[in-house]
Amino acid sequence: MFSDSLKAGPQNAPHRALYHALGLTDEEIKRPLVGIVSSYNEIVPGHMNIDKIVEAVRMGVAMAGGTPIVFPAIAVCDGIAMGHKGMKYSLITRDLIADSTEAMVNAHGFDALVMVPNCDKNVPGLLMAAARLNIPTVFVSGGPMLAGHIDGAKTSFSSISEAVGEYNAGKISIEKLHEYECKTCPTCGSCSGMYTANSMNCLTEALGMGLKGNGTIPAVYSARIELAKHAGMAVMKMLEKNIRPLDIMTLEAFYNALTVDMALGCSTNSMLHLPAIAHECGIEINLDIANKISEKTPNLCHLAPAGRTYIEELDEAGGVYAVMNELSKKSLLHTDCMTVTGKTIGENIKDCVNLNHDVIRPIENPYSETGGIAVLRGNLAPDGSVVKRSAVLPEMLVHEGPARVFECEEDAQAAINAGQIKPGDVVVIRYEGPKGGPGMREMLNPTSAIMGMGLGSSVALITDGRFSGATRGACIGHVSPEAASGGVIGVVKEGDIISINIPENTLELKISDEELAARMKDFVPKTKELKGYLKRYASLVSSGAKGAILE
Repeated sequence: MFSDSLKAGPQNAPHRALYHALGLTDEEIKRPLVGIVSSYNEIVPGHMNIDKIVEAVRMGVAMAGGTPIVFPAIAVCDGIAMGHKGMKYSLITRDLIADSTEAMVNAHGFDALVMVPNCDKNVPGLLMAAARLNIPTVFVSGGPMLAGHIDGAKTSFSSISEAVGEYNAGKISIEKLHEYECKTCPTCGSCSGMYTANSMNCLTEALGMGLKGNGTIPAVYSARIELAKHAGMAVMKMLEKNIRPLDIMTLEAFYNALTVDMALGCSTNSMLHLPAIAHECGIEINLDIANKISEKTPNLCHLAPAGRTYIEELDEAGGVYAVMNELSKKSLLHTDCMTVTGKTIGENIKDCVNLNHDVIRPIENPYSETGGIAVLRGNLAPDGSVVKRSAVLPEMLVHEGPARVFECEEDAQAAINAGQIKPGDVVVIRYEGPKGGPGMREMLNPTSAIMGMGLGSSVALITDGRFSGATRGACIGHVSPEAASGGVIGVVKEGDIISINIPENTLELKISDEELAARMKDFVPKTKELKGYLKRYASLVSSGAKGAILE
């Protein structure tokens, strides 16, 4: 055991003295030390129940013969951070989480880890840390929120965001808006649609790093406590068998995750996080791979915001493993990949049947023959851009219209609220990329306003920033290179015609090559005065096409 180098023998008596200061007995000190990384706090709804999950993990570890020791990880609530400068600090916490976890584990010599994340950046940040540290590790999340209910229909966080647009358009009263406010998010947990948090927790199952149900068992169900106990026990079996993250997170495992991503219709943020996690594993995933996988992977689920079903219904239908079982019928998965159970993907999913064909379409009858996410390229995004194809209305899959250009999210939001965006327009928001933002803000407020005001069937939005998993519509993010790095999006002018063709994976600025070359020759990207962590981050971060990793 690695911890023996800190605690065994006479020379380590000073270390043992400090363990005793923690109240650990001789018996506990001799056992494997299992770190439990808790992202509990009292400001993120998806994390307010994690203290209970952590206690259950502690019990599972102890029952299996380990000594559980808890330490923290930070978490930002993307919903609360949305629409103001706080969103600049969301994506960048992914690296803080990975770095601080690496520091804590290497400083204290843990033998194994159980990661307890839930919301958007904690899951990928801790997966990145798991890859770096490469000691036996299991993930168990805090679980998804239950859907809300208004007027007999289920609701989620995107519902309240779009209700603001409806109110601004005079479609609902202030009283109805308040009802949405009070009923949209009824329990603790990660917001109830297939947003980024739930996407990443589901993909953790697909990668093999979480147990069955990690992505789908609701936060308020007692089964979530049982899952946490089993996670604590599972990590002790991994330690016994010396199964490590890099044994699990192979190239084939990332192909599995991308395949499940396409079938589920996950958040576009997965196209940032999976490449970043893979990078920590020594594996490079480019956006072209995503399109190749999407071409052969049917989209089987239309979970909110793409449809009217929610994570709780996916769980009842058999969860992620049932989706994977459907995919395996056409040999779309690498079923020999190892998992935290000590069994292969194929062994894990073989008896997990699809219990509701309205929630998980049979593979013979998908929503579409191609996956839920598409990568678009063209002169406007030579390095790529990303759209959640499964959440785009059919009439917006191909669109051409005049650019309405804004230098930041706030300016675009003000124009949308003031009724200045008209049917046919293409809203362009730039200088919101990883470097230019900095921090690559999510754009849920402007996209929700467009939908709420009834413009979703006629207006597109493109940005070098990114979108919340709650975003739906013809919203294209991650445009690379970004404006701050000299990308073409920085020279788009008001009224330029932009052509979007999602079936053909293209995004084009309709000007001549000569005109584009002349604009680029004279282009000097705008800069911002920065300080603190934002300044350091902007100086190190790569493009969205590379997963916004720090170089």
